[in-house]
Formats: sequence, C-alpha cells, structure tokens
Amino acid sequence: MSEQSSIQNTAVLLAAGRGSRMGSGIRKQYMELCRMPLLAYSLKTLTQSRIISDIVLVIPEGDQKYIEEKIVSRVPGAADKIRAYVPGGAERYNSVYDGICAITWPCRYIAIHDGARPFLDEQTLERLYAQVQLSGTAVAGMPSKDTVKITDAAGIVEDTPDRSRVWIVQTPQMFDCSLITKAYTDLFSHMDELREKGIHITDDAMVVEEMSGTKVQMVEASYRNIKVTTPEDLLIGEAFVRNLEMGRS
Repeated sequence: MSEQSSIQNTAVLLAAGRGSRMGSGIRKQYMELCRMPLLAYSLKTLTQSRIISDIVLVIPEGDQKYIEEKIVSRVPGAADKIRAYVPGGAERYNSVYDGICAITWPCRYIAIHDGARPFLDEQTLERLYAQVQLSGTAVAGMPSKDTVKITDAAGIVEDTPDRSRVWIVQTPQMFDCSLITKAYTDLFSHMDELREKGIHITDDAMVVEEMSGTKVQMVEASYRNIKVTTPEDLLIGEAFVRNLEMGRS
C-alpha cells in the first residue's frame, strides 16, 4: 500500500462566521480576494494536499447550495474531497465539535483550520503532519516579532514575557483523532466548571490542554498565514496574492 493511499486525515474547515469586524453586508468568507472568494483559497490548498484525505466544511445554516455553486465549483476536486457539510454553532467551539462529530469514516488525525486564513500552504501541512505523528499534537504558529505586555483590566502593565518564548498562534491545529474528540466531548461536560473559573476557550489547543492535560507542540507555519478580520487585512492579502502570481509568471 502506498503512503498516499494509507493517509486518513480529515480537515475540519471552519467557514460559518459572520465576520462582523469586516463592516460588510457580505459574509467575510464569501468576499472576493483578487477575483476569488476568500474561502476558496484554503479550500484549494486542502483539496490539493497529499496530507488531507477528507474535508468537513462547517458553514452557515442554509448556505450549502450557495457554497457549492459559488465556491466549491471553482476549486477543482473539492466536491469529491468534501465528505460532509455541517451547520455552524453558536460559538467557534460548537462549530468545531459538530465538525468532529460529522466524521464517520476512518480518520487518524484531524486538522482544524479557519477559512479566514487563506494563505495556508502545503509546506505547513507537511510540517504539521510530521510533528503530529510524533507527539499527537501540532499547532501552527510563528514566534512573535513584537514585544508582548501582560496588563491588568485597567491596562496597567503587570509583566513582559520573554519574547523568545512568545508565539502567535494560527491554524491549522492538528491532533490525534481520539485525543481531540475526547477533549471536545469532555469540554461540554465541564463547561459550567470552566466558566466558574473564568476560563475562556479560545482555540483547539486550549481544549486539549485544559481537558486532557496534554502539552501541545508548536510548529512554525508562515507569517503570511494571516487571519483576514478587518478591511486592512484584505489589502495585505491582495499584496500577498499579487506576489504569489508574480512568482509563478
């Protein structure tokens, strides 16, 4: 059996957000970036990747037909690789959990990626896959370029962490299937307890850390792997796309 045929990794691609900070009547993931819908970029990378065998697409309820016609149809091979469409939940962690629960086929590792990060590349996926096979966890990110300050509620600086140890966390975040599934299942049974402690879940790695006590491994991705959140990010994204197109010419 070839290595490719033995790979059973599912990507949960999150594309259900409203993108309110974009200040547009159009959902962020549907906005065009250099003549292509934002979501199409990461969908194309996951579709073409040798690392990913299946995709679960988490979307706004009722938008499946629109996404199939306007986005999936523009990415060759995507329709065959998408195994399930799942309506998004009230919070990001709801959407992730519903996406994980939709996986009914053989799966070794799960890669969770935000559709608002269009510049995911195959090299990052390769590094994540190499690491997750060793440790069961692999979280994309980059060392911080800036000094980071920890403040109190009033903005008064309490601490300045050593910048050499500070990472900016990105996605994908890749985990052993059983590890991330159990961690998310446990999350919902301990939600009240976490709220009482003032713990707010902000990413998938945190779910694994809090629910299983597992230490997660950071893996270098790319400074280009930005999350498009505001109109300014679209301008940066356009520059990245033009640069990539020039590199291919």
